[in-house]
Parts: sequence; structure tokens; C-alpha cells
Amino acid sequence: MLATRFALFMAIMAVVPSLGYASDPDPLQDFCVAVDDSKAAVFVNGKICKNPKNVTADDFFFSGLNRAGNISSPVGSRVTQVFVNQMPGLNTQGISLVRIDYASNGLNPPHVHPRASEILFVQQGTLYVGFITSNPQNPNRRNTLFAKILHPGDVFVFPRGLIHFQYNVGKANAVAFASLNSQNPGVVTLANAVFGSEPPVYPDVLAKAFQVDKKIIDHLQSLPWMQN
Repeated sequence: MLATRFALFMAIMAVVPSLGYASDPDPLQDFCVAVDDSKAAVFVNGKICKNPKNVTADDFFFSGLNRAGNISSPVGSRVTQVFVNQMPGLNTQGISLVRIDYASNGLNPPHVHPRASEILFVQQGTLYVGFITSNPQNPNRRNTLFAKILHPGDVFVFPRGLIHFQYNVGKANAVAFASLNSQNPGVVTLANAVFGSEPPVYPDVLAKAFQVDKKIIDHLQSLPWMQN
């Protein structure tokens, strides 16, 4: 009996560490302010630390989220990021922030963050937001959409790695702020990635995947897909 309990305990302990890495690794010091590692010979999962003697308060500071972003893009929105590249002090802290500005009918297109969950707070305007679940195990069921209309003061969560979006259904501009549990959440905008990759995806692949005529794919791939 004792041996069985010990074996069960060891099995549980083997699983526990894997449950502890739901977001970025925990820091092992007070801070690890990032330095430009573009020329580094060694790469790490994150950024190389600046010498603590050279760290200043500016490394933990970002200014400008009080200013509206340029919403003249084709989708009518602008995301202002405060990731580790914009604020070096975020390195190893497992958090980041964005401001999103929307024109009337402006859209933050369907996208995923492969390394983070996101919590969105609406400051101004009316947004239709939602996320879509991963493929169901039952092949006879469809992916599920969870969506809401949000007003100022409302909050909504987008689970990590799931497709999500926000659309301004109001007549005036809208503003939202979002926090993500990664210093560098990553963004994959679906339409941009699928139709605007370099080199392009073989058109027949996309025509069969989307069940449309190849001419439609050719047209979509000819558009100037740019990141928001």
C-alpha cells in the first residue's frame, strides 16, 4: 500500500511542473531589463538582461497611450502595443498591454495570440467582440462562437490561442485597452497570414481549404496585405 501511494505521489509531482508554465517563465531576480539581442551569438527564450548597474527608471516606462492611434487603415483600427520591444522592463514579467482604436465600423480582424490570454476593457464606444473555440472532438459538431456587445466599463476575456476579434458597431470612434499574460504574446492575423504570406501559399491549397474558386484566391493573394 505504501509503495502504491508513493508511486501515485511521484506521478502527480511529475505532472505539476507542466502545469506551472501556463505563461512566461517566472523571473529569478527582481528584474531582467531587455537589451537589443539582434546581434547576439546566443539566443534565449526571451531577451538578454541588461547589466543591473545600467538600468534606469526609463526602462520601466512607456508614454503615449493617451493618444489615439491612426485608424485610417483598410480595417479601420489601430493597435498600439506595449510589448517587451517597446518597454524593456517587461522582460521576464509575463505581462504586456495594448491600446486599440476603432473607427465607426472599424475592425480588429480575427487573430490569435499563441502565447497569451487577453482581457479587454472598453473605455469608449460599443464593440461586438467574440472568440471561437478549437475544433470539437465530435466531427458532427461545429466550432462554438462566444460573443457579446460591450459598452464602456465592460470587460471580456479571450482565452489563449483562440481566434478572436472586436468590431465597432457604434456610430462614433471606440477605444479599448487590453492586458496579456506574456511579455511578447505574438499575433497571427488570420487573413494576413493565409493570403499575404511570403512566399505565397500554393493557391490550390487555399481554394480547396476554403471551397472556393481558385480565381477568388488569386484575387485575395494579390491584395496588399499589411499588418495592423
